[in-house]
Amino acid sequence: MSTIDSVLAVLQETLQTDVAGWDENTALLGSIPEFDSMAVVTVITSLEDSLGVFVEDDEISAETFETVGSLVAFVDSKL
Repeated sequence: MSTIDSVLAVLQETLQTDVAGWDENTALLGSIPEFDSMAVVTVITSLEDSLGVFVEDDEISAETFETVGSLVAFVDSKL
């Protein structure tokens, strides 16, 4: 499974929304009402569990969660 597919699967499960049609340009933080601070924490935890990565608190920024593509790039940097 590609990184974007893994990220989209986590987003779909976390946000309980259909991500069909989402791509790297899909805006996240500030654009999707369900994507709040609690969802950010849940997404990070789910990515850590499913992909075996570890995210330090100081690595998390709003820019990371700006778009699907920025989140994928972050995850790729952790793999």
